[in-house]
Amino acid sequence: MVFAPGEKTGNEPEEVRLQKASKQIVQNAILQAVRQVSQESRQRDERDSDDRGGFQLGVGALTKKREKK
Repeated sequence: MVFAPGEKTGNEPEEVRLQKASKQIVQNAILQAVRQVSQESRQRDERDSDDRGGFQLGVGALTKKREKK
C-alpha cells in the first residue's frame, strides 16, 4: 500500500510514539556527548596546569624541608 505525502496511515499514535522515542534518544546522545567533552576538557585543563609548574601535594613540602636544613 502506498500513501501520498502528508496522507495519514491510520497509525498516527504509533508514529507519534516513535517520533518521541527518537527525539529522546537523540537528546540523550547529545547530553552524553556534551558531558564527555566537558569531562575531557576539565581533565586536560588539570593536566595542563600541572605541567605549568604547579606543585603537586607533597612535592612542595619536601622542597621546603630541604631549604630549611
